[in-house]
Amino acid sequence: MNPAGYPIENVPLQGTYDGQHGGPTTVQYTTLNIETEPPKDHIIWSLLCFMYSNPCCLGLAALIFSIKARDRKVAGDLEGARHYGSTARCLNIVATVLVSTVVLIAIITITAVLVQMNEVYRSYSGYHTYNYDYNHRG
Repeated sequence: MNPAGYPIENVPLQGTYDGQHGGPTTVQYTTLNIETEPPKDHIIWSLLCFMYSNPCCLGLAALIFSIKARDRKVAGDLEGARHYGSTARCLNIVATVLVSTVVLIAIITITAVLVQMNEVYRSYSGYHTYNYDYNHRG
């Protein structure tokens, strides 16, 4: 094991280097599992959820957790920032799904009511959509 505690892999090289002849050479390198990307705080999504879709104050809670995640990231506590960012993301998802569902139900309901109102208006105004033969006597 190397001092950092990461596993060492041996990779054989093929061919020669600088005109030197010899057998296959192996190079050791360590594989690092360090994330290069900083944790996300989802602050923009939280602001949008807070301003436009705030069911049961989920947008406000997401905004608070996003601010906490950003504060932890600035303080250097990346694990805490990941935790708060993940919580903010979950709250944002729930708020977005709830608002999207309510908007979809509202659109369907308004469409159904308008269709019914149109049919009622047509029936009371004497306008019928079926063909009636006025010349038929019977």
